Amino acid sequence: MRKFVGSLVLFAWVVFYSLTAMTVAAAKLPGTSGVTQLAFYAVAGLAWVLPAMAIIWWMSRPDRR
Repeated sequence: MRKFVGSLVLFAWVVFYSLTAMTVAAAKLPGTSGVTQLAFYAVAGLAWVLPAMAIIWWMSRPDRR
């Protein structure tokens, strides 16, 4: 059950994060330098990993018995 719930949460997180990152990029990045855009996309492309790792860690824990 934990893996099912974790999968749903992970899917919802990735969808929410990607839509948020795209919205921020579309609102703030036009007219900025290429270096600024590269930095934003590098950080935004990796920032979702930490919460995803926490969800996966929670999913893979053994059940208490």
